[in-house]
Amino acid sequence: MKHIFITGKPKSGKTTLFKELIPYLKDGGGFYTQEVLYQDKRLGFEIITLDGRRSLLARKGLKSPFKLGSYGVNVANLDEIGVAAIEEAIENKKIIVIDEIGKMELCSERFKEVVLKALDSGKSLLGTIPKANLPFWERIKKRDDVLILELTSENRGEVFKTIKGIIDSLRR
Repeated sequence: MKHIFITGKPKSGKTTLFKELIPYLKDGGGFYTQEVLYQDKRLGFEIITLDGRRSLLARKGLKSPFKLGSYGVNVANLDEIGVAAIEEAIENKKIIVIDEIGKMELCSERFKEVVLKALDSGKSLLGTIPKANLPFWERIKKRDDVLILELTSENRGEVFKTIKGIIDSLRR
């Protein structure tokens, strides 16, 4: 299996599990997303690259032509930081890391193009993808070279071990 995607219900711990795998991805590049909280209230999301760059992805009340609920999506930051990190990983790393291929990220045509480029690059991709169905997500999920692991509270340890084992085998 070349590409691994973690899926699951919202708040199932996909990004948390993803972040726990990052220390094992020394030969990986890309980004993950993280909630921006203030006094336990979610204000938005930021992009964090594996090499430490950070940028705002979305924020409540942000003026943007791209909206998802009350969040304005900063597509320019996604393209400049997230897409660039994926492109760098395609060129220089063994494993491409993308958390997440979600609705906010799909506001960027460049993002969708680079995801498909990553899938066809000959490198392995580790990502998260929503359980819901949209045509772009279905296109990814139906590929023969994609393994989808659904995360639940009951199988969390098993999913972690499976992905870590695959990561270890890719380093050999």
